[in-house]
Amino acid sequence: MSLTRRTFCLAASAAALTGCVSNTRPLPNGPQPSGQRIAPEYLQMYRAMPEERFPIPAVNLSKIDPTYYRQYVDYYSTEPAGTIIVDTPNRFLYLTMENGKAMRYGVGIGRAGFAWGGSARIAYKKEWPTWTPPAEMIDRQPELEEFRNGMAPSLTNPLGARALYIFEGNRDTLYRLHGTNEDWSIGKAVSSGCVRLLQQDIIDLYNRVPNNTRIVVLQA
Repeated sequence: MSLTRRTFCLAASAAALTGCVSNTRPLPNGPQPSGQRIAPEYLQMYRAMPEERFPIPAVNLSKIDPTYYRQYVDYYSTEPAGTIIVDTPNRFLYLTMENGKAMRYGVGIGRAGFAWGGSARIAYKKEWPTWTPPAEMIDRQPELEEFRNGMAPSLTNPLGARALYIFEGNRDTLYRLHGTNEDWSIGKAVSSGCVRLLQQDIIDLYNRVPNNTRIVVLQA
């Protein structure tokens, strides 16, 4: 099955352009839910990242169901190790590994993300990518005209700290896996956008997969 739409991220709303402020000092521990202890390994996993080009704040873990924290899990698949599998209905992304294991990440899925499924490849990856809204999106939201030739990388850029570009053969599907500062959106079907991961998670995934990685998107 091939990808069925070429409309990635027609999605980002004006609210997606307003977002986080940078944090310039190390914060090893993210905020904790009241009365609930968070394991130190998760606090470290989602720490602030002042070493990044645009310093990334620690994740507010109180806004995320612990089910969607990054985890090494048992996962059977007929796909070979090193495949990215997006489980759209359950809001998970798996990176398959040897011996029936996988690294699992929580994701947010936009409405556009429910319109496509199948297999493709990660043609290339970018650190701190430029975001360019499609012309039809600018027509609907004239306030985005200033970004017709691209929005410079920043914490408020809708693509976040990293983006993985999905191609079918040599054709850009216009779908992306990308970072987000909207931690509340993980595990949810948000109003717009495509497959989004926490900044710390998209960086981890980016570092694990090479260009031409196979990606499979599962629908209900």
